[in-house]
Amino acid sequence: MSSKGTADAVHRHEQLGLSDGEVLDMYKYMLLARKFDERCLLLQRAGKINFHVSGVGQEAAQVGAAFGLDRDHDYYLPYYRDYGFVLAVGMTPRELMLSAFAKAEDPNSGGRQMPGHFGHKKLRIVTGSSPVTTQVPHAVGFALAAKMKKQEFVSFVTFGEGSSNQGDFHEGANFAGVHKLPVIIMCENNQYAISVPIHKQLSGKISDRALGYGFPGLRVDGNDALEVYGAVKEARRRAIAGEGPTLIEAMMYRLSPHSTSDNDLAYRTKEEVEENWKKDGVLRMKNYLIDCGIWDEARDADLASQLALEMKEATEYADNAPYPKPEDTLTHVYADSEEGGR
Repeated sequence: MSSKGTADAVHRHEQLGLSDGEVLDMYKYMLLARKFDERCLLLQRAGKINFHVSGVGQEAAQVGAAFGLDRDHDYYLPYYRDYGFVLAVGMTPRELMLSAFAKAEDPNSGGRQMPGHFGHKKLRIVTGSSPVTTQVPHAVGFALAAKMKKQEFVSFVTFGEGSSNQGDFHEGANFAGVHKLPVIIMCENNQYAISVPIHKQLSGKISDRALGYGFPGLRVDGNDALEVYGAVKEARRRAIAGEGPTLIEAMMYRLSPHSTSDNDLAYRTKEEVEENWKKDGVLRMKNYLIDCGIWDEARDADLASQLALEMKEATEYADNAPYPKPEDTLTHVYADSEEGGR
């Protein structure tokens, strides 16, 4: 095991109010999300699942944010890359794999939606839709309900920087600012909207847009789970205190192609991707833990083996689970009337 590193490295998570056990859990969820991504890529290439949208390179921001929220009360509206986030708030590898295989037991949509369209009533993960950014006004609506009912919860919503140019983002942010609603809006700026690089998407910082709507915006290092944790925790404090929304722009890099249908080397170089792998948030957290003297390579290898086994078991379960039945097509689509009919 490593001896203690610098004073700042050793005590940083403690200064943020996190115990050694909590920061180790952060790393576990980040690595779990990475293993899920790796397994899904193999399954798609083998023809076992049809499609996968990766979150590789974005796990640090996702897990850091999840730990900054109240996982017993808050409501979540994640976007389609947020595997690290939904795992950290309580979804299991088996549940995610059931979605990847489009099986009937899938808690997200019963096998109806594309993978990555998360929804889990028990965990307060609000079902997402395919059109990008529609989750932002929905999150604002949940925040309005919290204010009207005088309930202490916040809604937390994420999206990519490409969709920050959609009207849904601006309309939601404006309404949230006018009414000082308890919502945290986090952009996972991975620098590519499918094939369009950031310099062709945006002029200036996304975080600066918050000023036009009357609430704070800040840019953080999305490869640093602890920095994101601190920003989200403070944003939640503001929201619960009645101080209104916060916009967080987490800067990161999409290390994988946009999806399994994408050839990313058609619009960026191999050298660019390799350079950004050096900033990988999962590796960064691992090295931080080793510098703190609370982790080592042997324990890391054991954890990787344990998570690989979890993925194997989840894959086998989902592969053997039944598909939805045709007669169940409309189940959970329409609400039952008071008479008991559809």
